[in-house]
Amino acid sequence: MERNQEMSPRGMARLGGLFYLLIFLVGIFSEFAVRGRLVTDGDGAATAHNILAHPALYRMGGLAELTVLLCDTCVALIFYELFKPVSRRLSLFATVFRLMLVAIMAVNVTNYFVPLNLLNADASPNAFSAAQLQTLVMKSLQAYGRGYEIALVFFGIHCLIIGFLILRSTFLPRILGVLMALAGLGWLSFSWPPVAYRMYPYILLPGVVGEGLLTLWLLTMGVNAERWREQSGAPAGTS
Repeated sequence: MERNQEMSPRGMARLGGLFYLLIFLVGIFSEFAVRGRLVTDGDGAATAHNILAHPALYRMGGLAELTVLLCDTCVALIFYELFKPVSRRLSLFATVFRLMLVAIMAVNVTNYFVPLNLLNADASPNAFSAAQLQTLVMKSLQAYGRGYEIALVFFGIHCLIIGFLILRSTFLPRILGVLMALAGLGWLSFSWPPVAYRMYPYILLPGVVGEGLLTLWLLTMGVNAERWREQSGAPAGTS
């Protein structure tokens, strides 16, 4: 009965990998299919025109952002259970920092939806000139970008802690811990935006490699269940 009521460590790891995969896929859609297509840096007129021409696609981008936050929450909670045998305290810290990312982005996503309201003629007819609307649209999107950068700093701390937990664990390859720590350092560079901008897009590579390989490992291999149980002090019997 107890065995049926609790998810096995390998199943828990694969579920975490599945949510992480969804983060990658939905994030790619949001970044490239929506923002990459509709938002033109430094050109408020083109951006406003694109959003007005494709409002449904823009809304889908916002929905994608909310979906990523839901998946991030699931990953945070799963990782807490997965790495709790290594260190309950550090696992809790990692969870808190990832949930802080979620909280910041949940507030910040309002900046994403502001352009739709600004460009809705029925909501504020003749309140602003076209030039003013275009400026406000770009300011809103810039605020969204700044909020994203702040959230990435907390995410970088999360990745650093997860990397350390993997290194201390006996049930995952240590190379994944090294890669996740490097990913964390990459995301932490956004605490100093001029440095991050200068290194962009190469600064994204550690995160893509580290988090991508961890996702693939969790999906395909899970964790070494026997070693996970040994480290957690749990009795044998689940896989």
